[in-house]
Amino acid sequence: MKAIYKRELSSYFNSMIGWVFIAVSTVFIGIYFMVYNLFSGKPYFSDALSATLFVFMLTIPLLTMRSMAEERRTRTDQLLLSAPVSIPAVILGKYFALLTVFLIPTALSCLCPLIIKLNGTAFLRADYATIFAFFLLGALEIAIGLLISSLTESQILAAVGTFCALLLLFLWDGLVHYLPTSRRGSLIGLLLLLALLCYLLAALSSNRKLAWGAGAAGAAAAAAFYLKVPAKFENLLPNVLGKFSPLGAFDAFASDHVFDLRGLLLYLSLTVLMLFLTDQVVQKRRWN
Repeated sequence: MKAIYKRELSSYFNSMIGWVFIAVSTVFIGIYFMVYNLFSGKPYFSDALSATLFVFMLTIPLLTMRSMAEERRTRTDQLLLSAPVSIPAVILGKYFALLTVFLIPTALSCLCPLIIKLNGTAFLRADYATIFAFFLLGALEIAIGLLISSLTESQILAAVGTFCALLLLFLWDGLVHYLPTSRRGSLIGLLLLLALLCYLLAALSSNRKLAWGAGAAGAAAAAAFYLKVPAKFENLLPNVLGKFSPLGAFDAFASDHVFDLRGLLLYLSLTVLMLFLTDQVVQKRRWN
């Protein structure tokens, strides 16, 4: 894994991708820092950090688009798949290289709360907790980009797909409000969501029996629970999906200034899930 990590990290800095990502990210963080904190006098750096989220929705797809797709296009993935290193080690090596590039502008942003402290009142604990949540949110978005890049050999498709996925996460809270709130609507929505998840799991992995077996068991459990206590399904679908809002977890840090442990666990669990699905995609291509 160490050799993969070094190779990937050097490739980002031998080309313009890593430098451009760091420069663009740092510039926008600095711009919003000046607007919100230095000029407007707001004491929380988290206000500026929240405004930069849409920038990473545009830059992270450009950073991750070549991570796996370029290997497939040039057929160098055959060398990796046959190398004396496990597939999870290859994926983690690539992921940690991407994470290191993202860590640089995040680390530079750690100077901003100290600048606020030198010029007036600052809330260092709240700001650094928000920076930590910001880094974990970026780690999740990078894992999503890595997964989508593993699905195609076109870097353009990988970038567009990652952008669409991050846009969905960005609009998640607003879209949840349009979901059905009735009991029957919640049940139908949960069954459709379960079927979609099973289809994606079966498509990304080679274990279709396990995917559809788990789906059938989940559908049977949902139907039995609905027949027993139908009142529990009132507003169930928006309530359940609302708890998986990545930006909602970040807002707990940035706006409410609360250390949301549940939000951090959400980021970590979804990141592990994305990396696991990436491993399944590569494993399936390896044995096919």
